[in-house]
Amino acid sequence: MRLALYEPDIPQNLGAILRLAACLEVPLDVIGPCGFPFDDRRVRRGALDYGARAELVRHASFADFLARPEREAGALVLLTTQADRAHIDYRFSAGDTLLMGRESAGVPVDVHQRAEARLRIPIAPGLRSLNVATAAAIALGEALRQIRGFPLPSREEVTR
Repeated sequence: MRLALYEPDIPQNLGAILRLAACLEVPLDVIGPCGFPFDDRRVRRGALDYGARAELVRHASFADFLARPEREAGALVLLTTQADRAHIDYRFSAGDTLLMGRESAGVPVDVHQRAEARLRIPIAPGLRSLNVATAAAIALGEALRQIRGFPLPSREEVTR
């Protein structure tokens, strides 16, 4: 299971998602260009000291991201408000990559077309969308639940 961000434009969200990826031991792909300097202190603030623990792969473009060998492992699953299918109705696989769009604009049509699945998170009628970091956590949580992919506690943690 992997998580990917398409051209993120809010550094605090990237920081929060870096922290999520570190805590759940899920590799994070960041597809550029970002809408801010990637080394921005706001990213570090959002990630706290967890950023160094995240497995982070940066890609200069969507084409570079697609060319990586990891892309052959499973489906590219786009989380989008434009989908008809709910994330809870999808059967995730261990090699899947969950793709999150830009906070301000989602993803372009060609990226939509490359996704093998397009999913939405059901929310209350009349509301547009969740924060991208919140949506990533919800979708990733469901995916990891299905594949039993949550990190296992160490023996020391179990005996506390």
